[in-house]
Amino acid sequence: MFYVDCENFTEIDEKKSRFISYLMPISSFDKRLAELRDEFKKANHYVWAFRRLNQYDQIEEGSSDDGEPAGTSGPPTLKVLQGNSLINTAVITVRFFGGTKLGTGGLVRAYSESTKQVIQNANLLAYVKLHQQELSLPFKSISHAEYLCDQIGVKIIQKDFGATGAIFIVEGMEEQLSKLQDQLNLH
Repeated sequence: MFYVDCENFTEIDEKKSRFISYLMPISSFDKRLAELRDEFKKANHYVWAFRRLNQYDQIEEGSSDDGEPAGTSGPPTLKVLQGNSLINTAVITVRFFGGTKLGTGGLVRAYSESTKQVIQNANLLAYVKLHQQELSLPFKSISHAEYLCDQIGVKIIQKDFGATGAIFIVEGMEEQLSKLQDQLNLH
């Protein structure tokens, strides 16, 4: 599975209609859709699709034709996301009608092609499930723990200091967290 961590866009023309596709992390989808509707007030359609993992590691999906004939834009866009194994990712395609009707097949091809191109231009990152863990550390171990986190690639999310030391919330892959615990002798 793959995801993107920044927005990317591409534009294609099909019989004088413009299709501008934006690929983005799911976290910016709602805000970006509102911005694009505001930025491109003269656009005819704002077609979108998304795929994301929920808290149970199940894939949730959705799409909208936004006034295009049913099944000609949102579902084909979603199929391209599925075909590229993208998760936690959304696509919004802004369409400006060029005066020539494309027909259902033409719409499916145009929306699919626009989505394929924006994905080809993007930097896809391999998805890795991260875990969070709480570490209770005495003061003497804090700087060593920070050094090890940096060396192993574990991210420190939060530090809470108390009377006898600190509690760190760290995030990383299971193997990284296990290695950190081994090196800190926390088992």
